Amino acid sequence: MEPIRKVTLCPACGACPEIALFEEEVHIGEKGNLVRLKKQEWNDLVQKIRSGELKEV
Repeated sequence: MEPIRKVTLCPACGACPEIALFEEEVHIGEKGNLVRLKKQEWNDLVQKIRSGELKEV
């Protein structure tokens, strides 16, 4: 299964964590250290960022 879209946190090296969007879930991280969010969980996370509930650290 290929992702619909990939975003790498550091495109220069290719070894940094990435976000891979699939049809029904989103993968965040890298091999051996991966978080899988269902579509609704991802959408909830995005909404919390947009609303300002989650901010930079």
